[in-house]
Amino acid sequence: MAAFSFRNIICMFLCVLVAETRFCVSSKVYVVYMGSRTSADPDEILWQHHQMLTDIHGGSVEKAKASHIYSYRSGFRGFAAKLTEEQASELARMPGVVTVFPNLKRRLHTTHSWDFMGLVNDEEMEIPGYSTKNQENVIIGFIDTGIWPEALSFSDRDMPPVPSRWKGQCQAGEAFNASSCNRKVIGARYYLSGYEAEEDSIKTETFQSSRDSSGHGSHTASIAAGRYVSNMNYNGLAAGGARGGAPMARIAVYKTCWDSGCYDVDLLAAFDDAIRDGVDILSLSLGPDSPQGDYFNDAISIGSFHASTHGILVVSSVGNEGTQGSATNLAPWMVTVAASSTDRDFVSEIMLGDGTNCKAESLTLFETNGPRRIISASEANAGYFTPYQSSYCLESSLNSTKAKGKVLVCRHAELSSESKRAKSMVVKEAGGVGMILIDEADKDVAIPFVIPAAVVGAQTGDWILSYINHTRKPTSNILPAKTVLGSRPAPRVAAFSSKGPSTLTPEILKPDITAPGLNILAAWSPVFGKMNYNILSGTSMSCPHITGIVTLIKAVYPSWSPSAIKSAIMTTATVLDKSGRAMKVDPEGRSGNPFDYGSGFVNPTRVLNPGLIYDARPADYKAFLCSIGYDEKSLHLITRDNSTCNHIFPSASDLNYPSITVPNLREKFFVTRTVTNVGKPRSIYKAVVSSPPGINVTVAPKYLVFNSYGQQITFTVNFKVIAPSKGYVFGHLTWRTKELRVTSPLVVRVAHSKTGSIR
Repeated sequence: MAAFSFRNIICMFLCVLVAETRFCVSSKVYVVYMGSRTSADPDEILWQHHQMLTDIHGGSVEKAKASHIYSYRSGFRGFAAKLTEEQASELARMPGVVTVFPNLKRRLHTTHSWDFMGLVNDEEMEIPGYSTKNQENVIIGFIDTGIWPEALSFSDRDMPPVPSRWKGQCQAGEAFNASSCNRKVIGARYYLSGYEAEEDSIKTETFQSSRDSSGHGSHTASIAAGRYVSNMNYNGLAAGGARGGAPMARIAVYKTCWDSGCYDVDLLAAFDDAIRDGVDILSLSLGPDSPQGDYFNDAISIGSFHASTHGILVVSSVGNEGTQGSATNLAPWMVTVAASSTDRDFVSEIMLGDGTNCKAESLTLFETNGPRRIISASEANAGYFTPYQSSYCLESSLNSTKAKGKVLVCRHAELSSESKRAKSMVVKEAGGVGMILIDEADKDVAIPFVIPAAVVGAQTGDWILSYINHTRKPTSNILPAKTVLGSRPAPRVAAFSSKGPSTLTPEILKPDITAPGLNILAAWSPVFGKMNYNILSGTSMSCPHITGIVTLIKAVYPSWSPSAIKSAIMTTATVLDKSGRAMKVDPEGRSGNPFDYGSGFVNPTRVLNPGLIYDARPADYKAFLCSIGYDEKSLHLITRDNSTCNHIFPSASDLNYPSITVPNLREKFFVTRTVTNVGKPRSIYKAVVSSPPGINVTVAPKYLVFNSYGQQITFTVNFKVIAPSKGYVFGHLTWRTKELRVTSPLVVRVAHSKTGSIR
């Protein structure tokens, strides 16, 4: 206490000597942000900063120079200085100042999704209590658009030699040779035959090699298995360290996708090579359009079936159509992944002339530099376009005389991010200086527009249009995007994420799981935009998150079957957000259900101790196909062996799947499941059921008593209608010990007519 008092006395004494007591005691560092850099000379900008500081220091040049710390004169304008609170407030009121904020301490952040899921910030991505160092012996195959091997995410720094069992190759091609591979990217192949058979020519900017020109393949590979990069960001947004889920795992590249898509014959060739090369996991952030055709007409279903018979787990995306029944990649032998949010958003503020503000999504760092007149795009219709057509800012639909110098409010009805960006180009070409895009379907997807622009949902959009219609001279100001952490609720299922039920086999719940897929930062190809990193949204991004977790499980349990790994991920998931409430679904914010998220949001800290697993072998999948009506001739089209339908399930619902779906319940029904003990050798699990509304669900036996590791026990789940309801209803079955929860969704739909038990 005495020392503290002495320091105070000394400080006050010195302050009295210079007549600056208040400044000595209360000054601290502030940032004075002044927006984007103009064409002004850097020296002129520096002079302006000094002049502003001189003004608030009563004309003292010496005090101004003493308080000045930094000037920002290249990427943006502003300065840092030691100021009192009063001086900071005075600067905030000066012309040209956007904001003044204190120099708070910030901790390093990653691409954030892995931290959000609870994994530690470590190069090895260790899960507490388990060693995943064996990931360097796990090989992930990516069937995608190739890779940019020079990206820092794919460095082989400190990695051991390539596993001797690897049989793949590094195929030479345009701007890609044997030296393009290393101990991280251990193999690369590309496939053109199917593409060339259907297309007239390949675009000149597309490398005829495994080199990635679109960025998609590099992005997905770095999410799953990228090395640690210390300063990854997108134009300053989301800055921090970044790494994939399994940073020490090996990558094998199979480029099958070109500028117009991925052809089945190329996909099948890639599956074939990958199986032979010796990959452990295959990741495919691609799929068919919905509704998906049957398993025999889909290259991914066929290829993944063969992969699973060789012990290779295939992880795939569910699709981005966002509507009920739009899920694809429906085969039960693959993991199908939905997309959800983290708690990080990229927000642009829209300031209206009446003083009200609203938050919008954007990746754009431009601003409108003050209030600008705002109109609905329908008011700027051109030529033969109706006001309704022009409201969607279609190409050539805007009158440049009406649009020039204004912010236009456009509507959006498509799913693709490219079409949103294209609308900003249409507005720019018409002379518009900004755009507000009303998009009900894809709320929360941030887009890098070419002018100051941001995306709002339907409710906010209608409110802005109402302001325009009821104001004589409406104005708006669109501010640059910024990174916002801690948004709630989180996670939420993304609006674009395709949903169940399966239109092919409703007895199998799809998707299986959800993971982060909204606004994800990862590696990129610098061919377009000269960017090394990019932020994308889609189930393409959620898929490799699960791929990374699959890799960690494989590293700890290399002998586990694909279905065992899948079961561990599904039965340990959560259906609650970080606040402990039911997970919501964008854009309407309703409570989610298994058709949105499958078993729930992945919990990587629990997957290595699932307790029990639902295992399935190739013979089980063959019996499944027979149970849904395929005869032996059809079965042979996939298996090319002598498989028969002698072993057949009573119903497709009887496949030993980690979720249970009964789509046509008539009074009574039962299914069987078999669980394998992978936890403590001696353990007792109790069945706890949350029955779907109107359905009575019982389990026999109610207790599972295990005496050894690997022991299997079969149980029966009985369903009985007690209050018929329309549509699907949901519940869950959990096997519990004091420490563990093994949970399966229950999905039931009552048949329209009652004809008694079907068993």
